[in-house]
Amino acid sequence: MATRTLENRKDRILTMIITPFMSCSARLPVYVLLISAIFPRHQGIVLFFIYFTGIVLAIVTALIMKRIAFAKKTVPFVMELPPYRIPTLKNTAMHMWHKGQQYLKKMGNVILVASILIWALGYFPRNVDFSVDYEGERNLVQHNSSFNDTEKVAKIKQINLAQEAERQEKSYIGRMGHAMEPIISPLGYDWRMGVSLLTGLAAKEIVISTMAVLYQADSDVEHHPETLKNKIKEQQHNTGTLKGQAVFTPLVSIGFMLFILIYFPCVAVIAAIRKEANWGWAIFTMVYTTALAWVVAFLVYQVGSMF
Repeated sequence: MATRTLENRKDRILTMIITPFMSCSARLPVYVLLISAIFPRHQGIVLFFIYFTGIVLAIVTALIMKRIAFAKKTVPFVMELPPYRIPTLKNTAMHMWHKGQQYLKKMGNVILVASILIWALGYFPRNVDFSVDYEGERNLVQHNSSFNDTEKVAKIKQINLAQEAERQEKSYIGRMGHAMEPIISPLGYDWRMGVSLLTGLAAKEIVISTMAVLYQADSDVEHHPETLKNKIKEQQHNTGTLKGQAVFTPLVSIGFMLFILIYFPCVAVIAAIRKEANWGWAIFTMVYTTALAWVVAFLVYQVGSMF
């Protein structure tokens, strides 16, 4: 929406396309989790590399688009700067309210619909045929006199996490994750990572909570981050040619973070592009960023595996 200050329409569209490469705060929890778990000795370097890669991709994309889609000469941009004054608290509050209200009106409906859709795909169907009698296991733990109350609570919690993970796997979004395996397996990902990417379409903040559920870590990741870190380190592939190997290797982790950085911007960004440009550019942004993310992650994993 800030691109409205640019007079030339082509510059506005180009700016909207490359802006998502600048990593937002919503992606940061994913970086922090994987970097602290897989790269404890080089955290600053890896985080800088991720952000720097986004800047490079934005510049390269801008140069390519300038040559292909926006090759025609444009009128030089000239802006008359008004005299700057310190704003009053009243004016600042009014502008904040107006812009916030405008954003919620334009993007709120899209975000709400996308969030409900992602939730529904992960919540249904409800009549799941579980492979284990979880209720029976809970009763056994509850009536086992060899466990004290603290141990019973901990074990029942693990049973609940295992049940929720299996329910997610057999939900519609879990089935979609398994269907994605032929596409994401060349990147070294398992189906759970695919599901996390799908939920991240609505908002990147959801990626972490999805991983916590699917990897049977504590769902309260904010207060128990170490649990998910340990689960990530322990994960192994249970199918395919990579069976028995660790899922989150350094190469896979770098590729996954780059995928999160590059792929499909959140629905609010797509809605903004549609409003400010049109559906054509919104769809192009979705396809281009996702395809580029796959190519970059593929190169990182496949080329890196050669050494």
